Amino acid sequence: MRILKKALIVLGILIAIPLILAAFTKKDYAVEKEITINKPNQEVFDYIKSLKNQEKFSKWASMDPNMERIYAGTDGTVGFVAGWKSDNPDVGVGEQEIIAIDDGARVDFELRFKEPFEATDKAYMTTEGIGNNQTKVKWGFTGRMNYPMNFMMVFMDMEELIGNDFAIGLENLKKNLE
Repeated sequence: MRILKKALIVLGILIAIPLILAAFTKKDYAVEKEITINKPNQEVFDYIKSLKNQEKFSKWASMDPNMERIYAGTDGTVGFVAGWKSDNPDVGVGEQEIIAIDDGARVDFELRFKEPFEATDKAYMTTEGIGNNQTKVKWGFTGRMNYPMNFMMVFMDMEELIGNDFAIGLENLKKNLE
C-alpha cells in the first residue's frame, strides 16, 4: 500500500510540474521574415495581395501539388477566401481570408486551420518601397497557444518552424518577380 501511495504522489507531481510551468510560459508568438525584391513597390504589392499567387511561392502550397483548392469571392479584395484540403497531414485542411488591405502597403489574413488541428491565427504581408525600384517585403504570422498546450512552447522554436518556411516562400517570391 505504501508503494502505491508513493507511486501516486510521484505521478501527481509529474503531472503537476508541466501544468504549473505552463502557467508561467508565454502563450503568444510572432514570426516575421523579410526580403528585398528588385521591382517597384506597387508591382510587388499587386502580386502579393492575390492569394492565388501564393500558390506560386508559398512553401506550404508546394507540399501537396494535388491538394483540393476552393475559392470564394474576388481575389485580391477583402473577404476573398482561399481554402485547401489535403490528405498530407503537414498540409491538412483549412482556409485563408483577406481581412484588410492598405493598398501599396499591407495585406492582413486570417488563417483558419481545421485539420489536423483547429486554430485561428493572423498573418500579414507588407511592402515598402526603398528606392531604385526596390521593395522590402515582410511576411509575418502571429498566433496563440492556450493553457495548458502553451507548455509545448518551451520545446518549440516557432521562428525555426514557421520562419524557415517564410524565408523559402520569400525567396520563391523574389525569383518569380525578378
